Amino acid sequence: MSALIAIRDAALNGNGGEYSPAKEKASNRGVYNGGLPLLHLRLRLLFGSAKYKLLLLLCLLSVLYLLSSFMGWKPQYSSSISSTSRGGYTVLINTWKRNSLLKQSVAHYASCYGTDAIRVVWSESDPPSDKLKDYLKNVVLKKSQTAHKPNFRFDLNEEDNLNNRFKPIEDLRTDAIFSVDDDVIVPCPTLDFAFTVWQTAPLTMVGFVPRMHWLKKEKNGMVHYQYGGWWSVWWTGTYSMVLSKAAFFHKKYLELYTHSMPASLHDYVSRERNCEDIAMSLLVANATEAPPMWVKGKIYEIGSSGISSLNGHSETRNKCLNDFISLYGTMPLVPTNVKAGDARQEWFW
Repeated sequence: MSALIAIRDAALNGNGGEYSPAKEKASNRGVYNGGLPLLHLRLRLLFGSAKYKLLLLLCLLSVLYLLSSFMGWKPQYSSSISSTSRGGYTVLINTWKRNSLLKQSVAHYASCYGTDAIRVVWSESDPPSDKLKDYLKNVVLKKSQTAHKPNFRFDLNEEDNLNNRFKPIEDLRTDAIFSVDDDVIVPCPTLDFAFTVWQTAPLTMVGFVPRMHWLKKEKNGMVHYQYGGWWSVWWTGTYSMVLSKAAFFHKKYLELYTHSMPASLHDYVSRERNCEDIAMSLLVANATEAPPMWVKGKIYEIGSSGISSLNGHSETRNKCLNDFISLYGTMPLVPTNVKAGDARQEWFW
């Protein structure tokens, strides 16, 4: 205590040697320049020089972190996302006679830090031209932001079949598959965030396009379900599927879909040219007995049309859902209202 009194006397008596309680009070409020050195000296006595410097450093880091969050600065994603030891992810693009969209899609996903490989599912009767292959390979090299350039390949199929998009892939270096249509663009920060979500639950599906099923009626022991589109999810906040047009899942489900799923479901998808995404959702739910995970984030559809724009699409999806459940003999889908979002990008939840 005597040391503190001595420090106070030395600091405040330096101007004429006169001590004034009013000046001391004002000094402690920061009116006089002597207030800050006095605080420094007291902290040095209480904590010691080294501890005091460490305390100042921690305070400074805390202030910078709060400012970065408040101002909305974009953090750099950890290099572990693109590290081959962690695997990154393989972007699996399904395309059909839309080369202009394919070029945009490949260029975009090549620029994402987490992309380890890009595989294009090609199901046209004619193989891709050498010109197209050379163009896309050059785009991947040019757009990639990492020293480790993504591996790029076409996976060729002899027939046009929606089951092709879930065929097992040779030479995969990642466990994570990001399945996406050629007309869907997911911004790289949003995609990399979804990958970190998938890493916390790698056996479930994690995606951006949620859908729901409803028990519509039960008559004569027969249960009928209704397929709920986006507006059903928006209205209720509940979903039980995420569509494979933009979703992460484990590579093992490619093997299970092709070799373990009932052949009757493959035949159904081939015949109807629809609903392979519902079949995959049922497969994963049946294997995990758990719901998928919807990641909140903006995605962009750059195509002008697709299967979903055809007349009778909703009725077709309803029929697919009920026929698939009948083939499974059970309803494996699990509803949930949980969604994942990056708090750094959100003001309100």
